[in-house]
Amino acid sequence: MRKRILSVTVILLVVNFCANKGFAEERTVQKGKEKTMSVKLQWFGHASFKISSGSDIIYIDPWKLKDAPHDATIVLVSHIHGDHYSAGDIPKVSGMATKFISAEDVIQKHGKGQALKPGQSIDVNGIKITGIPAYNLTKQYHQRSSNWLGFVIEIAGKRIYYAGDTDLTDEMKALKNIDLALLPVGGKFTMNAAEAADATKQFKPRQAIPCHWGDADVVGSQADADNFKKLAGCKVTVLKPGESVTVD
Repeated sequence: MRKRILSVTVILLVVNFCANKGFAEERTVQKGKEKTMSVKLQWFGHASFKISSGSDIIYIDPWKLKDAPHDATIVLVSHIHGDHYSAGDIPKVSGMATKFISAEDVIQKHGKGQALKPGQSIDVNGIKITGIPAYNLTKQYHQRSSNWLGFVIEIAGKRIYYAGDTDLTDEMKALKNIDLALLPVGGKFTMNAAEAADATKQFKPRQAIPCHWGDADVVGSQADADNFKKLAGCKVTVLKPGESVTVD
């Protein structure tokens, strides 16, 4: 009888061990899939971007969009200026469940959404979004007191920094482990190409894409983007409107 009980006990222990091992292996595979899920970034022109990974789709400062896909899970708007907050473009990408996140004055004007302050973080279905201060140091266009934003977006194991309209601030210099930086290079209202290139040497992103250039209504030219690529301290991809890259 004792031998029979012992045998049954051993069998149960083996079955339990195998089941737990299989569950652990399954979780490891699932985590591996999460880590390796690709992240795609598309530039629409000026400072307007789309980030997609699986079913997660994030638009940043949608402006002058040609299409109306209504596919956004999240829309981020950095500040209230018309080339960033476009009340006519946000509905083109938004659906019933879209989460709208922006600075407080934008939320007040828009009439709905969730306000984000510099230094705060929001988790939306596992995507972490942190507000980064965006302001001018000596220019008057973007006051620090306005609490306007850049964003660090953590999605599928990647950290993407969208600077917004800003100069090279101490908060930007302090950023860590950025996989992709989206930096303004147009000058006048923001950093120019040389200042943006210096920024890449300060916080050392793995790669960068220049923005805030190429629109006839706002300063910033192809020459600014090319100069940034020449001077930057990291890999730089200069996109044409509509083009996409995969975030490595």
